[in-house]
Amino acid sequence: MSSQQPPLGISFEFFPPGTEVGREKLLQVRDALASRQPRFFSVTYGAGGSTQARTRQAVRAVGESGITTAPHLSCIGSEKAQLRELLAEYREEGHDSLVALRGDMPSGMASIGELRYANELVEFIREETGDHFDIAVAAYPESHPQAPNLDRDVENFVRKMHAGADMAITQYFFTAEAYFHFVDKARALGVEKPIIPGIMPIVNYTKLARFSDACGAEIPRWIRKQLESYGDDADAIAEFGTEVVTRLCQELLDGGAPGLHFYTLNQSVPVLKIVDQLRV
Repeated sequence: MSSQQPPLGISFEFFPPGTEVGREKLLQVRDALASRQPRFFSVTYGAGGSTQARTRQAVRAVGESGITTAPHLSCIGSEKAQLRELLAEYREEGHDSLVALRGDMPSGMASIGELRYANELVEFIREETGDHFDIAVAAYPESHPQAPNLDRDVENFVRKMHAGADMAITQYFFTAEAYFHFVDKARALGVEKPIIPGIMPIVNYTKLARFSDACGAEIPRWIRKQLESYGDDADAIAEFGTEVVTRLCQELLDGGAPGLHFYTLNQSVPVLKIVDQLRV
């Protein structure tokens, strides 16, 4: 995931499956997407207990593809000693890329941990490992749901970048103007590193609406109304979703976006329908 290799191209995110069937499917999806020669894969992080163990397993499985694999690392609920051990293990296994996040407090966990914010996590990684890891952080073009306003959120984002991040990956969105506006504001505050748009394929409207409400991603009214009109017609939803997201991706690339990062939800077909139509 070296930040020295323009253009960034495409990349794909997976989540750690919780079943044997899910693990087998992940390998199939990994291979299908690896055929498009992505710049890197990323694997989301589960804090504590069995979810963290699944993350480690998924990182190993995805990394066996030979594609650079960037594990997510979250500081909320983690102590420095635990993070230090995890960094050492990833380094020993040959990983040189990370996605550093604040993360959410897992239910039932009493302690926030020694690091409260993502910029502190980035600083900690740099103190512990120097320049070994290329570090990506999160960005929120439509503002983090807990931020009081976009200006404050951009300031927090700039703090993460200045702490030592090499690039950023955004939350998904469906309005290109939101991305370009965010990038302009970040550039005005001195951020020069790549800011990669995060892309969510539209497959299931109910799940998409739930995800979006939780993370603060805006689904434009015209898209909501069209998706609602299809009811349970999965084929119509998928066809419309492919059209809308492909158009968004092309607009982003044509406007100068340095790449695209797809939230795959461990599915290859919806992503490939988009990727294979793009003029990259």
